[in-house]
Amino acid sequence: MKLLLKFNLVFVLVFAVGYALTGLLSWRLLERNAREEIAGNARLLMDTALAARNYTSSQIGPLLETQMKYTFLPQTIPAYSATEVFNDLRKKHVEYGYKEAVLNPTNPRDRAVEWEADIVTQFRGNAEATELVGDRDTPTGRSFYVARPIRITNPACLRCHSSVEAAPKTLVDRYGPANGFGWNLNEVVGAQIISVPTKVALDRAEQAYGVFMGSIAAVFVAIGIALNLMLWALVIRPVDRLAHFADRVSLGELDIPDFQRTANDEIGVLARSIARMRTSMVQAMKMLDG
Repeated sequence: MKLLLKFNLVFVLVFAVGYALTGLLSWRLLERNAREEIAGNARLLMDTALAARNYTSSQIGPLLETQMKYTFLPQTIPAYSATEVFNDLRKKHVEYGYKEAVLNPTNPRDRAVEWEADIVTQFRGNAEATELVGDRDTPTGRSFYVARPIRITNPACLRCHSSVEAAPKTLVDRYGPANGFGWNLNEVVGAQIISVPTKVALDRAEQAYGVFMGSIAAVFVAIGIALNLMLWALVIRPVDRLAHFADRVSLGELDIPDFQRTANDEIGVLARSIARMRTSMVQAMKMLDG
């Protein structure tokens, strides 16, 4: 097997192992960064929802308190405000989602569907849990969600949700007496759930991964070509010429020109050794002839 072929086999093996390890590690890093970006976006949207809730409860609610005695205004409800803000956002970004999913809501649109009810149940079963994250499939693709419990910590909330008799008449007139009652203080009644698509961030990670791995492959190919050229010019070609020279000497061609190699590398040392051997053979042959 030729030396150059052996070298290329070893180089390709090293390249394949290095390329595979680089690909595995880089994809894990890019995927982790993409998921951290997705989680960061989800938590930012969650904080936006909480800001809308706080604004409604601290500024909008007190302004409309008098009107609430005559007609129920859902705009004074923090959950309603946050949901409306995100409904407006979804006009441009339909893949994003926000819902205050409640097991027994006053407003029917807030009723938890099956997978949301499972999240609420987890919060109800673990009083220490403050956040749940996960992935789920949706019609628009894979989606990442962040969920936080809706816990009744403000006794004022029970004015509307403890019993039909205690609730404002305007609320009962609007939504009826069947739903949204029987809540208790410190009870988890639902969950705030933000859904963020994973496709955009993961597609960006895949694109960066493709560019990176393509660049690595191009660099390895360039290095391989450069090493092959250097090996041929500095090793293979001189060794071939030296081997041809040694063959001619071994066949008795002692009058051929000396092998010219002035470099001080290993091949140069070998060339000078063969030249000395040739000189010794010439002298020995002359002594025999004499």
